Amino acid sequence: MNYFAHGRRFIDDPYFLAGTALPDWLNVVDRRLRVRSKQAAMFVDNADKTISRLAAGVMQHHADDARFHVTPVFAQLSLDFARRVRESLPADDGFRPHFLGHILVELLLDAGLIEQDPSSLEAYYKAMDSLDGERVAAAVNTIAPRPAENLATFVAMFSRERFLFDYLDDGKLLFRLNQVMRRVGLPVLPASFADLLAELRRDVRHRQRDLLAVH
Repeated sequence: MNYFAHGRRFIDDPYFLAGTALPDWLNVVDRRLRVRSKQAAMFVDNADKTISRLAAGVMQHHADDARFHVTPVFAQLSLDFARRVRESLPADDGFRPHFLGHILVELLLDAGLIEQDPSSLEAYYKAMDSLDGERVAAAVNTIAPRPAENLATFVAMFSRERFLFDYLDDGKLLFRLNQVMRRVGLPVLPASFADLLAELRRDVRHRQRDLLAVH
């Protein structure tokens, strides 16, 4: 699952919401740093509510993913998407099709949920805007095995950029995907890949109810 699917139910609890986003934030700012459920569980009863709510959100994120990633529909779609990515990029027999098959199910599920109710994404970002990035970073530094680098700055950027709205447009989504490709060291995708995104978007929209059946 991606940011919005994880967090859309918790916009009235901003630091819990931040916890649902934290594992993905760390993948961007400090990819070798992880906060596991086992670590977070030690802080859910902390007297500091920022720490306790953030820890609970982290646990929610991992519980969501544990359910979501073993559902038959996710497995079917991600494998099918990987095959179609490989066919659209015939010279690519490496890791990129598999990686894209996985993340595209998640990103396009977010897009479908946003498409159904754009105002809910506005509310999501309003909750994100209310966060104090320094408080988030201090809480994470209490929970995590070592300090997270540049997290406070990234929290502010995440809210300011509002890139989840870009998931609704194939061209803008391609731009965001290529940012990810560069970050993880994979070749960028050609402009023609936007045509495949339109097809995959329809498939996720058709299976959206099944993807969310466990939530």
